[in-house]
Amino acid sequence: MIWVWDVDPILLPLWGQFGIRYYGLLFSLLFVGGYFLFRWQVIRAGGTQDDAYNVILPGAIGVVAGARLGHVIFYEPGRLLSDPLWVFQVWEGGLASHGAVVGVMLALLYYARTYKQSYLEVLDRLTFSSALSAILVRIGNFFNSEIVGRVTDGTWGVRFPRFDRLPPDLAPLRHPSQLYEVVLGLVVMGALFWVDRSFGREKRPRGVLTGTFLAVCFLGRFLVEFFKEYQVLPNTFPLTMGQILSIPAVLAGIVIFWWSLKTRAPVRWMATPVEPVPPKPSGRPKKGKKRG
Repeated sequence: MIWVWDVDPILLPLWGQFGIRYYGLLFSLLFVGGYFLFRWQVIRAGGTQDDAYNVILPGAIGVVAGARLGHVIFYEPGRLLSDPLWVFQVWEGGLASHGAVVGVMLALLYYARTYKQSYLEVLDRLTFSSALSAILVRIGNFFNSEIVGRVTDGTWGVRFPRFDRLPPDLAPLRHPSQLYEVVLGLVVMGALFWVDRSFGREKRPRGVLTGTFLAVCFLGRFLVEFFKEYQVLPNTFPLTMGQILSIPAVLAGIVIFWWSLKTRAPVRWMATPVEPVPPKPSGRPKKGKKRG
């Protein structure tokens, strides 16, 4: 059975080419689900709901700006010159996971310094949210018929007529690489839960989740790139741009994981300092001394 994917990326048309897209809806779910996963980790460590809430704004800016700029810089720098406003059309897709990681890491560095938390501690707490984003964004890519796989003669191939701009019966069979990365995101999420539980949850060494996420996620990304269509570099080049960018992330993950097991620094969420509440006035005037 041949699968033809010819779904309109606009879920609800509003006006002209504008409307609610599947991609935008999934991106919104990313922030909602990511917040609750981060909140679960923070509260479990003794933090407060406000501690989790305060990461939303810098985190959202870091994800969107980093992912978009990463895509522009590494994959489509020429389009920026011909259509500068295209940079802001994030709802149409075109986000780079490597750029998103850099953007989030910078945003969390700001968060950690502002609220006097350990930077690596904050990174650990956000790994589950990052795994969720890897899942939902690739589902959005699938609905957009973008970041498709290479042509294949396998029976599991999918036709993407909207990408190839051909009639459905003439579009070539391609690897559904977006779905491969959805499975990868689920594997990363499962690995995080397994490592978290194996190391005793709040007894785990600091950095072990960050190392796990970087190593597993980007090693998987390196492998999936063998099935993805070439985007920037020619097909004669031995590696894709995604693979080149994944190598330092994998190495960083291995180093962080090794350092975590070596130092065994305990996880610890710093309690938010509570400002003392001034005593309320009694409402009764003080009795003065009688003058004689």
